[in-house]
Amino acid sequence: MNYAEIVSLLGSESESLLKHVCKTVSKDQLHLPGPDWVDRIFAPSDRNIRTLRSLEQLFEHGRLRHTGYLSILPVDQGIEHSAGASFAPNPIYFDSENIVRLAIEGGCNAVASTLGVLGSVARKYAHKIPFVLKINHNELLSYPNIHDQTLFASVQQGYEMGCAAIGATIYFGSPDCRRQILEISRAFEQAHQLGMATILWCYLRNSGFKTAGADYHEAADLTGQGNHLGVTIEADIIKQKLPLNNGGFTAIKFGKTSDEVYSKLSSDHPIDLTRYQVINNYLGRMGLINSGGPSGKNDLVEAVRTAVINKRAGGMGLISGRKAFQKPMKEGVKILNAIQDVYLANEITIA
Repeated sequence: MNYAEIVSLLGSESESLLKHVCKTVSKDQLHLPGPDWVDRIFAPSDRNIRTLRSLEQLFEHGRLRHTGYLSILPVDQGIEHSAGASFAPNPIYFDSENIVRLAIEGGCNAVASTLGVLGSVARKYAHKIPFVLKINHNELLSYPNIHDQTLFASVQQGYEMGCAAIGATIYFGSPDCRRQILEISRAFEQAHQLGMATILWCYLRNSGFKTAGADYHEAADLTGQGNHLGVTIEADIIKQKLPLNNGGFTAIKFGKTSDEVYSKLSSDHPIDLTRYQVINNYLGRMGLINSGGPSGKNDLVEAVRTAVINKRAGGMGLISGRKAFQKPMKEGVKILNAIQDVYLANEITIA
């Protein structure tokens, strides 16, 4: 997909998204993705040589190699949302091998999935595409449902199957988040010791974050603080949902914030809201990858739109699953490639 096709796909939003100039935090203050990312950002850090090699493995695979951007296929929804709900649209993905095949044929930097999925095909594929082992999950078979993340796998198991990175989720704001922070902080410490990179799904979960007027689970101020907690426990890459609004702290009237968060550091524009997420990652020193969201009627348009917002905000890429695997493989590959084309398009610059 070339730049003209991206412009056409965005339609009436193209001018707003592609020509926006960010007047909150200047792009000159950001650590922006590039081919030298591992040398520039991680070589001066406390990450050991093996971890640097794993990070380089992630950035040097797939269609986005040599760019500093990432396109990752995540498929753990069989646990999070039930296998039936996740794979009914395309039952071939009940077979774990097809998940890995989609990531390879889609030109992704890596595939992120469960211990069962990756372990079942590790000897065939772990040397062909970087593996990211997601070590904890929520499951919705427990009744009533709870918002908690439970360890389903160990860091050692990821190391033994040759994973390049360990992934985990923390439900910030949930009743058990302090335990999750402690568990994942220890897991990330071990992952780095063993030479693997770390990716944190920094999600919010608390019924109090949803008011009669709005749902603030995807507010820029709250998700930005979630990101900041994530980089504090040395997540090398942060996965976050695209922000849809702002003002969670002020609407819910809890925690601490500043009026300048809303008047100076962000605006209502989606690129500025996402830049606020980026700056909470040490001004982009730890990369932000936004999630692709659920599958719907206009997945190609929504995927490209999200990629444009992330890239122009100073983010590092997309981690998109359901939009790709809930379709025939050929169509899923097309969506993954379209996302990657946004990051390969030199005409799409940092706002």
